[in-house]
Amino acid sequence: MRLDIGLIGATAIAERAVVGPGSRYDDVRVRAVAASDPERAAAFAARHGIPRVHADYAALLADPGVNTVYVSLHNSAHRPWVERAARAGLHVVVEKPLCLGPAELAGIREAVAAGGARVVEAVPTAGHPWQGTVRAMVEDGRYGRLRSVRTDIRFGVPAAGSYRERPELGGGIFRDCASYWLQAIQATVGLGSVTGRGTGRFDGPYGSDRAFEAHLGWEDGREAVLHCEVGEGHQARHTFVFETAEVRLRNFLLPTMGALPLNLVVQHADGARQVLPFPPVAYYDSQLDRVRATLSGRHTDHDDHGGEGDGGGSGDGCELERAGARVELMASIYQDAVRASERQTR
Repeated sequence: MRLDIGLIGATAIAERAVVGPGSRYDDVRVRAVAASDPERAAAFAARHGIPRVHADYAALLADPGVNTVYVSLHNSAHRPWVERAARAGLHVVVEKPLCLGPAELAGIREAVAAGGARVVEAVPTAGHPWQGTVRAMVEDGRYGRLRSVRTDIRFGVPAAGSYRERPELGGGIFRDCASYWLQAIQATVGLGSVTGRGTGRFDGPYGSDRAFEAHLGWEDGREAVLHCEVGEGHQARHTFVFETAEVRLRNFLLPTMGALPLNLVVQHADGARQVLPFPPVAYYDSQLDRVRATLSGRHTDHDDHGGEGDGGGSGDGCELERAGARVELMASIYQDAVRASERQTR
């Protein structure tokens, strides 16, 4: 299947995730762009050789030369444009998070069923080989039972006035980080029979959360914790704690840095240390490969990363179901933290 892409949003992430990688494939063409500012869209098109600029997003959806749209608007605008595109029969790639809660997810599911489209949430870290390696460690018990997972993410302070400071637009540090965290847990441990809770520090501009701690718990006592915050010094690391070893991964989220190698470090209880290296992966190139496979209906190993409650398996709809499981947990954890914060301020 050839992807004739229309960009809903003339954004820097569209350049990195679609325009740049797409130029290296014969079956990917960026055909059109629209933005809230038509002049910005025209300048973006001229810079990247995109043949058509539309006055608004609705006009782009009506373009007969477009069969796929890429949505890179602020988080609260994802649902309406994903829904409208899918209902029109256009495939959709949407920046994370797919949407902001179960009600929005239900609307997207209905639109996908009506239009026969496929929807993919763009999580650039998904499908990296390290995830399959850790999943095998969990499943074969080589280090005993998995006890816990700890994830730490720190992002820089958002630009003043950006949507990342506006909770009503889907901003805040947790919503910025949740998809990366939940996708990694889903791919390595699974999200079946899990419950979530959260606490946040809602002291940013407009009441946005600048620090957040989220917890997942399984019936067998395993837990996963995310600590994310806004601050100086980028950080992104996972620690998987098994009975006889800790498995650590640093710098798993540096997509703008090009192709970078990653290492899993296994620290054994007896003091031995093992390094498992992975070759350099360019996240956005890898993501576009997965998008091409998913929208073309081709089965990939990535299709089988889900487990019980994850929308696992292959075929139409499974990618949406995996993303849907993440959205539902993200929304539940966020609302739990909001309620806790409101109780504290009464």
